[in-house]
Amino acid sequence: MPIQLCVLLWEHPGRAQDLAAFEDEVLALLSQHGGRLISRHIVMERHDGDPLEVQLIEMPDEEALAEYLRDPVRVRLAHTHDRDAVIARTQLLRVEPRRQQSVP
Repeated sequence: MPIQLCVLLWEHPGRAQDLAAFEDEVLALLSQHGGRLISRHIVMERHDGDPLEVQLIEMPDEEALAEYLRDPVRVRLAHTHDRDAVIARTQLLRVEPRRQQSVP
């Protein structure tokens, strides 16, 4: 059963462009695991504690997500981009579309 994820990303100070560059590369790997990027947004008017980037991703199942997260290319990119120095926090939320209730 497909799963949808809302991914929230916070950067370390001064590392917004580095976060975007890293995400550009790792998101390109989604299709190799049957996933797809539904949308990707930058939070324009940030308030204290708001993330920099919001992504909506669909994966075929939990196994595909696990394979994507441990993909050797993704792991290498995390090292190359010094991910821990770039991304301060990541939050993964499993989401689903809200079903519209019919109005009588």
